Amino acid sequence: MSHVLHRSLTHTYPTAVAGDGPYLIDRDGRRYLDASGGAAVSCLGHSDQEVIAAVRRQIGTLAYAHTSFFTTEVMEELADFLIARAPAGLESVYFVSGGSEAVETALKLARQYFVEIGQPGRRHVIARRQSYHGNTLGALAAGGNEWRRQQFQPLLIEVSHVSPCYAYREQRADESDEHFTTRLAQELEAEILRLGADEVMAFVAEPVVGATLGAVAAVPGYFRKIREVCDRHGVLLILDEVMCGMGRTGSLFAAEQEGITADLITIAKGLGAGYQPIGATLLSGRIRDAIAQGSGFFQHGHTYIGHATACAAALAVQKAVEQRGLLERVVRQGDRLHTRLVERLGQHPNVGDIRGRGLFRGIELVTDRAGKTPFAPELKVHARFKKQAMAEGLMCYPMGGTLDGQRGDHILLAPPFIIDDGHVEEIVEKLSLTLDAVLTSL
Repeated sequence: MSHVLHRSLTHTYPTAVAGDGPYLIDRDGRRYLDASGGAAVSCLGHSDQEVIAAVRRQIGTLAYAHTSFFTTEVMEELADFLIARAPAGLESVYFVSGGSEAVETALKLARQYFVEIGQPGRRHVIARRQSYHGNTLGALAAGGNEWRRQQFQPLLIEVSHVSPCYAYREQRADESDEHFTTRLAQELEAEILRLGADEVMAFVAEPVVGATLGAVAAVPGYFRKIREVCDRHGVLLILDEVMCGMGRTGSLFAAEQEGITADLITIAKGLGAGYQPIGATLLSGRIRDAIAQGSGFFQHGHTYIGHATACAAALAVQKAVEQRGLLERVVRQGDRLHTRLVERLGQHPNVGDIRGRGLFRGIELVTDRAGKTPFAPELKVHARFKKQAMAEGLMCYPMGGTLDGQRGDHILLAPPFIIDDGHVEEIVEKLSLTLDAVLTSL
């Protein structure tokens, strides 16, 4: 019996022993094409020698120095690299160990900002239904994933949740994109006014919704209207790019494709590509300056913030993405993947929607295309799909509860940026075989 408290105590996991580009290899020699990057993490695959060498060099020089005593050259260089490429107005970086910590940091920065500028009454957070922002208590409260929130509800701070920009399910047939996005912006504004415009501190949203909805991009113009509503009421905009950022959708920051900036942006996953645990919160100059000119101290911290080895890995990853032209490859191979998915599965009677951007794609499964009817939750189609895909040698990221936390199934794809045409064909072929096998078993 394993002494590890695994995620599932009823499942037996294969043992991974090696990586080879976009493949993982178990101890029996089986190869699995990682079409989800784990959880949209492994953007460079599993055996990048330049990144491995950078980690070794850093450990050989300085593995770790606590940030209450020192800064390090590699942390400063990584911050400079990110800010030079970040959306306008973002001027500082706070490094943490993962996405949940990054979101917690953003929430605390938002709160402390308003305390520092003399608006301590601002305390409310608004987010969106069917979102996911992490598993620490603050991040879980902000998220709208009902299945993850349910048993911990008594421990969570109160957060309001408005509608997501989920056109496939929530845009009316007679509603133009303009009217749809206006309606959603008005809903946010109404919630701000209901709570009290001088009591709302932040609105949190994923530019492209990841695990909970399955690569749902916003309708064009939505985030510009959301930005206007936030600005009108002095509310900070927090964009959670933990899953969709760092090149995953074809630009380094997903916000670039929305034509906006944010007051705070959270990143992780593709930042370090899995070679070390790392995340970060980027903040605007006005937030940093308010703290610097006020108390002069951000009242927050973790033991491993700014970890030197993690920063070295992330810097090597980001330089590789830039120097190898991988963002262009994400766009090219993402378009190819989408085209092949549509060609192979676009008319399948149980495929309702194929969506996403770059190498961040989602497939929503239904019992019939016309009615968009979800499978019964007790069938656990998503769980069957994951198990069967692994048997086919394919790693993907199926989830249930797409509609409301209970009903609906989708598959998320987030393969490494290094995949070639052959890998795209392998993904599509194995997805098709898996879908056929799962439907036959129902």
